[in-house]
Amino acid sequence: MGCMTNDLRLVFGDLTLGVSGEGFEYIFSYSTGGLESLRAAGKEWLYRTPKPTFWRATTDNDRGSRFPLKSGMWLAADMFLRTVGGKVEIDGQEIPMPIAPENNRYNGTETAKRVALTFIYETITVPATNVTVTYTVHAGGRMNVECKYTGAAGLPQLPVFGLRMIMPTKATGFTYEGLSGETYPDRMAGGVPGVYSVEGLPVTPYMVPQDCGMHMATKWLEVTRDTVSDNTVKTKVPSSLRLEACGKEFAFSCLPYTAQELENATHHEELPPARRTVLCVYGAVRGVGGIDSWGADVEAAYHIDAQQDIEFAFDIVPQ
Repeated sequence: MGCMTNDLRLVFGDLTLGVSGEGFEYIFSYSTGGLESLRAAGKEWLYRTPKPTFWRATTDNDRGSRFPLKSGMWLAADMFLRTVGGKVEIDGQEIPMPIAPENNRYNGTETAKRVALTFIYETITVPATNVTVTYTVHAGGRMNVECKYTGAAGLPQLPVFGLRMIMPTKATGFTYEGLSGETYPDRMAGGVPGVYSVEGLPVTPYMVPQDCGMHMATKWLEVTRDTVSDNTVKTKVPSSLRLEACGKEFAFSCLPYTAQELENATHHEELPPARRTVLCVYGAVRGVGGIDSWGADVEAAYHIDAQQDIEFAFDIVPQ
């Protein structure tokens, strides 16, 4: 690899792998289990390592139908997830896991055209199951993210399956191509296809905070921020991170709170100050139901069977 003259520059740390090029710098961590840093145009886009997500805050209908009592173990799985393995491929060839002291065989001049890192997670559900997330970085900085959930017999229905990315500061808004308004799998008929811009990170003012802001059938999404977590930076400069559907369209929510923060609040004044951006990209979303008053179960066609495999992919494109 040392004699290659390609676009991606590689830095093999004791527990990390750095991948960089013109205008972007990515750091993958074997200890945190994923992408630890995503810098584009000098701005950091990650506050925490992205992790698979299985929970959305319960709705009035979820509570009325006792869904959280049946599937509550997915809330614990969403909060506590163990990294159990992984692999690194350089230009399509798997290499020994480059942690210390194996990383000492590299000299800091390595380059590549394509780098892929796979992280394997194990849930704390009973029975346990696995999720794999593969990040493939291409020359120029485009990064494909592929998420695969392995179904297991005996597991209760899933609320969602996706990947949660927490950004360091609150976004000023987002633009996407998809359906208008808030949509769910069983609430899509009123959505009109088009390109829409949303100012800020609005939280629907339900009497009790609950899941909101879901957008189905999305082709692409751009999240815009003008602040960073570095207090010495006084000038606000807007910049965006773009996500594009890969294969099939994805669903997403872009809120200032995690599902757990929404779940914990019984009134809006109990929510913490909005300081970050919680972007969740979903490959599967449970419907909201409410057919004959809140409390009716979601129709079977809009359940997520946790015994079946689920996979989806999207691209992250630095701007």
